[in-house]
Amino acid sequence: MNQSQFQMSDEVKELRAKVRDFIEREVIPVERAIEHGGEEGTRALKKVQNLAKEQGIWALGLPKDIGGGGLPFMDYVYINEIVGRSEAAMFALGTHTAQDGTMLNLYGTEEQKEKWLYPMVRGEINPSVGLTEPEVAGSDPTLIKSTAVLDGDEWVINAHKWFTTGANKAAFTTMFCVTEPEEQRHKRASMIIVPTDTPGYEIVRVVPTMGHESGNHCEIRLTNVRVPKENLLGNRGEGFIIAQKRLGPGRIYHSMRWLGQAQRAFDLMCERALNRYAHGSLLSDKQMIQKFIADSATEIQAARLMTFEAARKIDEGSDARIDIAMIKVYGAQVLHNVIDRAIQVHGALGVTGDTPLEKMYREARYARIYDGPDEVHTASIAKRILRTYKNESFWDPANF
Repeated sequence: MNQSQFQMSDEVKELRAKVRDFIEREVIPVERAIEHGGEEGTRALKKVQNLAKEQGIWALGLPKDIGGGGLPFMDYVYINEIVGRSEAAMFALGTHTAQDGTMLNLYGTEEQKEKWLYPMVRGEINPSVGLTEPEVAGSDPTLIKSTAVLDGDEWVINAHKWFTTGANKAAFTTMFCVTEPEEQRHKRASMIIVPTDTPGYEIVRVVPTMGHESGNHCEIRLTNVRVPKENLLGNRGEGFIIAQKRLGPGRIYHSMRWLGQAQRAFDLMCERALNRYAHGSLLSDKQMIQKFIADSATEIQAARLMTFEAARKIDEGSDARIDIAMIKVYGAQVLHNVIDRAIQVHGALGVTGDTPLEKMYREARYARIYDGPDEVHTASIAKRILRTYKNESFWDPANF
């Protein structure tokens, strides 16, 4: 891996600085209001979204022909690290629709795009995706029990999902359902767009996670829900292909946002160390704190280069499955480690709501589970490497 491959253009550096300034100046002061929602949060979000559009930094990673900023993939990866500094920034800058926007743009009909994609990219409606089910292991989607049966010109859907994030605020849910029960396991499922106001669509609850409901992780139930057959996304039996097209780049986006979160925690840790006096000196003079800072800087840079390399392979069309699995596991560990150290340097202040660290720490714990738990990705890494050894008796990390 050659670090020179990841040199950013001056234009991208300027855009990163512009986005960071916007987040620090406009988003972070209102991020708690946005996260808590309500009328105040809605007003705050709409205001910063309009400002982002005015400043030309809205939906940067989506193509211009569907209303996005049209950044090339690698440039967007670099920008997404900055967006990751604040969870609210994803919504403020329209990047929260990147995965669903890409999915609908690739597989949607023109009618589906007019109805769902373009309004979503404009920020007028929000998406959600129904993948995970409480009755089966989320890491093995071949086990899903949700069904969709074609009855004349309508799909009849029965499903029980949870962690359908944002369903309580979404205009539609793209449902992952078994439509081809007789096919082999990776060709059994399809994706079907279901408006959330369809009769029989029920939001059972917003699932409390880590003591809060602000993540809007919803449990939903669909009972004999009927939607037009034209709401099928892609072809019948393509559900797994479509899901992977959505999740692959999404793991890169997650990893970049984790870097942004880790960098923010690192900044807070350094500021605290340089200003907090205890036991005869500043914290920054103490070797144990210096080790926290050195270890954190090293881990962040390692995760950054690994993530850039995985993104580069995706961008050029190479097989990046090992790379993606590695950054999914390692990036989540780095995120936790850096925030944990930052809290330790802040002492009791770090676990209060007076800093963003306690919320960041809770959110960091999810990273080891969503989009595939650590254990699944770790097994995948080992199996692919061992397969290479078995066939070639040699594995060169420069070539994988």
